[in-house]
Amino acid sequence: MDALELLDLIQMGESSEVQFKLRVNNANSIGAEMVAFSNTKGGLLIIGVEDKTGEINGLSFEELQSTNELLANSASNNVKAPIYIYTETVKIEGQNVIVAHIAEGTSKPHMDNNGIIWVKNGSDKRKVIAKEEIARLLQSSGNLFADETLVNGTTINDIDEDCFKEFVLAKTKKSIEELGQPISTVLSNLGMLKDGEISLGGLLLFGKNPQQFRPTFTVQCVSVVGNDISTNEFRDKEEPFSGNLKELYNKTLSFITRNLKKVQKENGFNSPSELEIPLETLEELLVNALIHRDYFISSTIKVFIYDNRIEIVSPGKLPNTLTIDNIKIGTSIPRNPILFTNARYILPFVGVGSGIPRAFENSPDLELINDTDRELFISSIKRTE
Repeated sequence: MDALELLDLIQMGESSEVQFKLRVNNANSIGAEMVAFSNTKGGLLIIGVEDKTGEINGLSFEELQSTNELLANSASNNVKAPIYIYTETVKIEGQNVIVAHIAEGTSKPHMDNNGIIWVKNGSDKRKVIAKEEIARLLQSSGNLFADETLVNGTTINDIDEDCFKEFVLAKTKKSIEELGQPISTVLSNLGMLKDGEISLGGLLLFGKNPQQFRPTFTVQCVSVVGNDISTNEFRDKEEPFSGNLKELYNKTLSFITRNLKKVQKENGFNSPSELEIPLETLEELLVNALIHRDYFISSTIKVFIYDNRIEIVSPGKLPNTLTIDNIKIGTSIPRNPILFTNARYILPFVGVGSGIPRAFENSPDLELINDTDRELFISSIKRTE
């Protein structure tokens, strides 16, 4: 980093990714700051700058040596797990400033020496206490998946046997009876039953009533008059749909198709009519929402049918390093491996990252929005005028 670049950063002030320190002397305190950066998106710790005014107060040679040593020790010995940093000295207006680059962690959640988990909150930091947020930190580093967690209070009696038997036949080409194993054994082998409790993935795929245990895992559909939800005038609206994934898929697709126009794609009075939006596009995007939503977020999938577009709003931004450009070319990072592996036997889902490219092939004007601030992923499809 050169002096001009650093000066620009200082003039913009502190943020979630830039923090100023006049001096650092306490290894535990600076360890907590590193934890907050590492548990969020990483960032820069700039030492030799007054945090209130942005005034530069450079470090002496001796301070440069002692500060670098303290930073290195703190990143290794005053945090759990160790945090990767590298430092550089930048001279601004004849004064030496240390810039510590703190990488986003790969072993989240990182903790300070007291076992406290910190994340950035604007230019400051805050403690993480909620189990849901801790679980999502684990998820972001690939150490925990929502659909693998066991659902407290569930038993094998909460599984719809007929639904599960259909799945087994589709997956193995053999009936449960031909396999010669009880349902409990097959569920256990699939990683969906442990210590008598059903995993969230198993409950979502085959549960009699998943919403008994996870009431917000529903789909809410509304058909709106106009192009803005604030009009509060609806053509069609129902209570949130409940059921397992197959039931949610069928109910939601039925709602969407009955609220779309049918148009004649070819000239001629007797030419067959088709949905104004290709059915294949709707199927791909709906399956994508059900399989890839963030099940650590207690919220519902929402479908809004406006006069000029349809929006499918799914809880959770894109995971890890995935971007919209990535998924357009078929890159996939499964957020829910149980669903990703097994949903293809009950839903029109291939599971190899080809769904979004197919949706674009059928609907080139499809728009995808990764809303990181609201933790939402939105698919927007234009309707015919």
